Amino acid sequence: MPTLVPTPTRVAAVGSPPKSIDEIVGRVNTGDDAISVAMMRSPPGWNEPGQRPEFREITLVLAGALNVEHERADGDPDGPGRVTLVVPAGQAVITEPGEWIRYSTPEGAEYIAICTPAFSPSTVHRDDDTP
Repeated sequence: MPTLVPTPTRVAAVGSPPKSIDEIVGRVNTGDDAISVAMMRSPPGWNEPGQRPEFREITLVLAGALNVEHERADGDPDGPGRVTLVVPAGQAVITEPGEWIRYSTPEGAEYIAICTPAFSPSTVHRDDDTP
């Protein structure tokens, strides 16, 4: 039988200036640890620390644009370093577990983030986390 999720739960966000995260499915709102689905509303100038999460993340940008800074792949002809992928409205980006990434929204954005397994603060591994 289908399960209606009538309302999301607002969860704490990292980064500055503050953004809003409304978890629709996940550990907080539905107790699901296999997947999380959250609506993000990020103001212009928002950025967060880099991270190396243990989960796969699919991010669909609905409005604005999301910047995804990442490390170049091993063997990249341009050598080591970091580059930024700009994901505009109507497009999506997929990041894999173990990849270093840093999100920002210089112009602001609205997007949906889907994580498998579900997002957890203990598996995101932000640059400023202490072991």
